[in-house]
Amino acid sequence: MNREKEPIDPLIAEWVRLETRRQFLRSGANALGMAALSALGGEAFAQTLPKQKYKTVPGALPKLHFAPKAKHVIYLHMVGGPPQMDLFDYKPEMVKMYDQDLPESIRKGQRLTTMTSGQARFPIAPSKFAFKQHGKSGMWLSELLPNLATKADDICFIRSMHTEAINHEPAITYMQTGNQVTGRPCLGAWTSYGLGSMNSDLPTFVVLVAQPTNTDQVQAISARLWQSGYLPGEHAACSFRAAGDPILYINNPPGVDPTVRRTTLNGLKALNQLTYQTVGDEETHTRIAQYELAFRMQASVPELTAITNEPASTYELYGEAAKKPGSFAYTALMARRMVERGVRFVQVYLNNWDTHANVAGRLPSQCKDIDQACAGLIQDLKNRGLFEETLIIWGGEFGRTIYSQGGLSKENYGRDHHPRCFTMWMAGGGSKGGTVYGETDDFSYNIVKDPCDVHDFHATVLHLLGIDHERFTYKYQGLDQKLTGVEPAKVIKELMA
Repeated sequence: MNREKEPIDPLIAEWVRLETRRQFLRSGANALGMAALSALGGEAFAQTLPKQKYKTVPGALPKLHFAPKAKHVIYLHMVGGPPQMDLFDYKPEMVKMYDQDLPESIRKGQRLTTMTSGQARFPIAPSKFAFKQHGKSGMWLSELLPNLATKADDICFIRSMHTEAINHEPAITYMQTGNQVTGRPCLGAWTSYGLGSMNSDLPTFVVLVAQPTNTDQVQAISARLWQSGYLPGEHAACSFRAAGDPILYINNPPGVDPTVRRTTLNGLKALNQLTYQTVGDEETHTRIAQYELAFRMQASVPELTAITNEPASTYELYGEAAKKPGSFAYTALMARRMVERGVRFVQVYLNNWDTHANVAGRLPSQCKDIDQACAGLIQDLKNRGLFEETLIIWGGEFGRTIYSQGGLSKENYGRDHHPRCFTMWMAGGGSKGGTVYGETDDFSYNIVKDPCDVHDFHATVLHLLGIDHERFTYKYQGLDQKLTGVEPAKVIKELMA
């Protein structure tokens, strides 16, 4: 016997119409959303998953464009802008020019920040720190980095990085997302989206914010830097905390056991699936995926963060500071533990590199925070057979000026922001150790050979991951968006092994 359908409440019908129209206009293809929902009902979101270690989840790229040299990335971002001429870009000629004014032929009327634009003069401040050559490659490194210097032949230095931004917020945003305007996906989100997960029990993309020993001048950083932008929400980073539970609410509250939690999530999943079928909102997909990942992480994260299980030899590599949650050495050790367990992209931020004053007092502390830990990370990855497949990136958002900001003496000085040239380095993951790319003038002020801008750098990192930056796009607002933007960008083959 046929029965007429019950009438739909007009308010509900109007809500569905408006929501469906909004989602159609945003994505242009609800069919893709329905296909994704179909996948959600399959094995990946089954009520009980088979206990297979490191179950993978494919990314948006069904096939990589090139054979990848790197499978993981550990990106160590030094917030504030490390002074390249005090660390890696040796400029001995500057000793002869102590306290002389920076020649106008070098400055060429270039933009200055408001912090030094009003200075009566721009006195040259040679580095007070000694440099030596290291390794078979003869790399010049500062005395502040004795441990890292032992890895000189594993490191590829880029001395000719440059950026368009001169202030921190747009510069960090540009370095992470390829655009000075917020709202774009960052490099880690693009990597997660394209390559997928190597371990479905842990996040694909993780962020750790280290605590510097010295906190004289820290810069504000926010989750905007590790967001997914217009990519699906599950590709934003999962932020691990420096102290306490690594992730808020990772543990069940008192009286709630895993069976109760599983039953609750089953109900939520069913409700979310109904909403997805009705509306087609991709953020519903994100909620389903994140609830399920969170449930699996309740078992995987405690094991991941149990650093007390590490042998004494680990702390000989990273230093005793690695036992202190929140220290840079701790985050470096955690980064190794993460890639060892299949995390695709680990982003570490270390603040307090904004050395406008007191370089002599602050820079040694900053370098002590990173020196042994970075060298230990390289050696640890080597020991575990992970170095060749893990790309380590180290650098800030811009460099510093050769001229002093504020007072100058031979024992101390300050340095302002400088976007025209700065140094970054890479190690492992197919990068070419023991090499230098690019060259700056005697003042470390202008690039004189082989410039490398942010988009070139991003294109090169993607290439090492097996991705052609020109063909890696995401349709948004009617455009094929990409990390490297619309202006020409090149892959720098000289940086590759």
